[in-house]
Amino acid sequence: MRLFEPFDLAGLQPPNRIVMAPMTRSRAINTVPDDLTALYYRQRAGAGLIVTEGSQISVEGRGYLFAPGIHSAEQVAGWRRVTEAVHEAGGRIFIQLGHVGRVSHRSLQHKRESPVSSVSRTAAGATAYAYDPSGAPAAVPVSRPRSLTTFEVARVKNDFLRAAESAVAAGFDGVELHGANGYLMEQFINGALNTRNDVYGGFRIANRLRFVLETIDEVSAAIGPSMTGIRLSPFGRLNSMAPFSDEEETWLALACELSSRRLAYVHLNDQWTLGHPNMTRDFRARFRKVYSGTLMMAGGFGKASAENALALGLADLIAFGSPFIANPDLVERLWRGYPLARVDHTTLYEGGPKGYTDYPAYQGTSPDLSATQLAS
Repeated sequence: MRLFEPFDLAGLQPPNRIVMAPMTRSRAINTVPDDLTALYYRQRAGAGLIVTEGSQISVEGRGYLFAPGIHSAEQVAGWRRVTEAVHEAGGRIFIQLGHVGRVSHRSLQHKRESPVSSVSRTAAGATAYAYDPSGAPAAVPVSRPRSLTTFEVARVKNDFLRAAESAVAAGFDGVELHGANGYLMEQFINGALNTRNDVYGGFRIANRLRFVLETIDEVSAAIGPSMTGIRLSPFGRLNSMAPFSDEEETWLALACELSSRRLAYVHLNDQWTLGHPNMTRDFRARFRKVYSGTLMMAGGFGKASAENALALGLADLIAFGSPFIANPDLVERLWRGYPLARVDHTTLYEGGPKGYTDYPAYQGTSPDLSATQLAS
């Protein structure tokens, strides 16, 4: 079975093609990963590769309370404990670096300033996990952003660069740039949103891709292309991403550009499980034809569908999300055909070990591990 075959990931040697996808878990008190974070990832080190939850590259890039960052010495030290724990358990780990752009709230920003984006248009219907008017943590409507100036774009690129260098210092095997979910990078890519009149926007595809490609180039020049990946969600609609006329052409143009850069991988996230228009098989085949490098796919895969995607050559690696939450030994369970525990969705973000590090490995008994763990 190809899913359990080793793979050469730009010199890294995952023993299988199963990737733990990045998933926000909201456990980082004061944005610093702690010993509980280290335990959580260590438990899941059987994955061929772990990609961490999204970690903000700056205070400005923050959109969620209790999400970790990697822009302070304390955060770097916290992540170093995580990488050491994963490596001691024989695993490999990339960190996802992100900037949410307009998907934020003034209460999360320095001096309660406005969030930033490609343009000053609010993400209608989107929420940030921030402080409500009473000062309590809550899902609140995002604040109206301001448009980044051309000069400020260079500053944000440098924030990504410094975060990548900090990730290397923290012991990560590489970084994944977050270009999905309607966050800042996608706010530049999206032709319906990005109506800037400078070199970073407008009707020209090359202008809308410029911020993403320049950031990739600066990061890969600093830490190496073999340690640099990117996650994209073509046709995704999260956080008020609207369709635009040259949408497929834009994503395929980006695929072509990325192919020439010899990155560790490109990670495509299909959002059909969230009720959004999904990437068709024809589009995935066209993307695969244009992009010649290592391709990772995520989006509601099970063992059979993952094997099928690998057999058809649509992907080289398959990322699993929520199954890894309730099944720290997911690789072993899939290999041996053991039943999978289900996620308790009420504990996804509440903090502490419950629903985080207390899911046990399979014990060879009934899948009914506990009423809590099997709650849907």
